[in-house]
Amino acid sequence: MKTILVVDDEPKITQLVRDYLEGAGFGVRVAHDGKSALSLAKTEKPDLIVLDLGLPQMDGLDFTREYRKASNAPIIMLTARSEESDKLVGLELGADDYITKPFSPKELVARVRVVFRRIENATTAATDVIRVADLTLDVPRLRVTVSGRDLEELTPTEFELLATLARQPGRVFTRAQLLDAIHGVAFESYERAIDAHIKNIRRKIEVKPSEPKYIITVYGVGYKFADK
Repeated sequence: MKTILVVDDEPKITQLVRDYLEGAGFGVRVAHDGKSALSLAKTEKPDLIVLDLGLPQMDGLDFTREYRKASNAPIIMLTARSEESDKLVGLELGADDYITKPFSPKELVARVRVVFRRIENATTAATDVIRVADLTLDVPRLRVTVSGRDLEELTPTEFELLATLARQPGRVFTRAQLLDAIHGVAFESYERAIDAHIKNIRRKIEVKPSEPKYIITVYGVGYKFADK
């Protein structure tokens, strides 16, 4: 059974989310502030975290920043904040997805399933190892190496994005196509989320992220993996 940590300071929300997730067959743990959530997450190692941004003691962004030092378990952010910058910062820190309050519990369950499906798809892909230029992606282990050197681990979403691009060097993907690749089903979302994930991948794999060697921006269209 997959275990999910739900972090929100509103008991009605945590109870509602817990009921729906347990009804879908997941195990659920609950925390109501950032500090206790961080301690619980490090101890119990949940398979996924549903995380509110507006938390007492330690907000969701600080939680994500600290938790990413220890784990790449997927995070779905819950946010009542309407400003796009908050969501982009969360994605750049390593969150996998977000859903804005008020939200449908059924949609949240669907997104949780999509994240787990994304991980399963990545680790059971037909091509177990992707090699392009001096970069190697070990798909079952979600590991990336450059010239034999292990790089910082990518989140499942970042890895699947990179794998999608690397499987077809030179092909230009629109942001919408990349959203489809990582979500697996059509969700209403904004395409700038892709920009945030690409920025994070570049920070991890590029020697000089401001002058990328691997993931190239095709202005006005999207991105491609370098074909040389």
